[in-house]
Amino acid sequence: MKTLIEHVTVVTMNQEKQVFSDGYVLMEDDRILAAGEGACTYVLKPENGDRRIDGRGGILMPGMINVHSHIPMIPFRSMGDDCPDRLRRFLFPLELEAMTPELVYAASRYAICELLLAGVTSVLDMYYFEDQVARACDEMGIRAWVGETVINMETCDGREPYSGLALCEELLKKWKNHDRIHPMAAPHATNTNSPEMLKAAYDLAQKYDAFYTLHVSEMDYEMTLFRETYDQTPIEFLYDLGVLGPKTIAAHCIHATDHDIELFAETDTKVAHCVGANTKGGKGVCPVLDMRKAGVTVGVGTDGPSSGNTLDLFTQFKMIASAQKTKYHSRGVMTADEIVELGTMGGARVFGEEESLGSIEPGMQADLVLIETESVNMFPVYNPYSAIVYSANASNVDSVWVAGRQLVEGHKLLHADVAEERRKLEAAMPAFRAHAEKYSDML
Repeated sequence: MKTLIEHVTVVTMNQEKQVFSDGYVLMEDDRILAAGEGACTYVLKPENGDRRIDGRGGILMPGMINVHSHIPMIPFRSMGDDCPDRLRRFLFPLELEAMTPELVYAASRYAICELLLAGVTSVLDMYYFEDQVARACDEMGIRAWVGETVINMETCDGREPYSGLALCEELLKKWKNHDRIHPMAAPHATNTNSPEMLKAAYDLAQKYDAFYTLHVSEMDYEMTLFRETYDQTPIEFLYDLGVLGPKTIAAHCIHATDHDIELFAETDTKVAHCVGANTKGGKGVCPVLDMRKAGVTVGVGTDGPSSGNTLDLFTQFKMIASAQKTKYHSRGVMTADEIVELGTMGGARVFGEEESLGSIEPGMQADLVLIETESVNMFPVYNPYSAIVYSANASNVDSVWVAGRQLVEGHKLLHADVAEERRKLEAAMPAFRAHAEKYSDML
């Protein structure tokens, strides 16, 4: 079956960054067949199920890729947003007390609704009960890289420190051959795992040819710990430990030094930039411009819905622009097309999928997002990149395809109902709400 989307501005994000101002995209099953300017000469055959879609002058772009999140944390959203050190004061304790497989599953399905409705077609997630996250992602049709958290403490899915390592291997075995769901190893952070466990998790990822992701150089107290204990930065420490490399995804990296950036470039380590969560927490701004100049691959992440309150990348795009321009005191840095690249092809490069994801070209996976331009905030459009970064928001997403399967049409999910997913999540939350009461003075 073939689908033709026409009368759209096609933002290809290919190497030349071609834009077809009155363009079309033709796809068959899960692949893009053609993209170009003007009318498509291919003759559709409705009797074979072929379909023609009028994009009504909208913007068609590659599916957006969220390279760092904790999607089951929907129940924590808007909780203690202004509370200092809330991770240790109540997030860790409440997770231990209240998160269950059922709640993780229900929250993941709800979060995926939010992702898809915002045009996010691929997401990286690290959390607990990660097999339930993988299950939800598989059912909902999104692409996902999923990692079971490994951490030196008792957790909601393991009563012994580091019990997540065994669960991680189970996840790797179960999902390793899936076409859309990709298991990873996910030690929590440099300061919440021993050196031996950081290396053990890396070796596990190597064994299964999987990605390895963790929080790095995010916290002030993390930086102090490594300076006082090892006289190194966390990134220098990871380099000496031998766990940096092409399949390592370092999240945050707010405090990366020039030398740290050199080490990332040398090892081809990837970076997940989470500006919304970082600035909301008052932690600082990652030196993305310096990283890109050094050749480091950077993608965009939202962090969890507790940390940044949203799972959409439009919010991050605007904040990246503002934060980087302010950090470097120049309106001309991090242009709109560069930011769109971070959220599309940048994410594809983070996952080593630049030959199949991140751009609109023949042979690529048909992961597409149609942004309508009929809403009040989308007129006029002189530059489609600027419209995406500075004007658009999640409500402008009209249609979404993942692997050629349409998951959103006319701003609505086709294979799930948001109201029903919210009802199911509400039904799974009473015990969570009861446990949260004890922290009410911080919320």
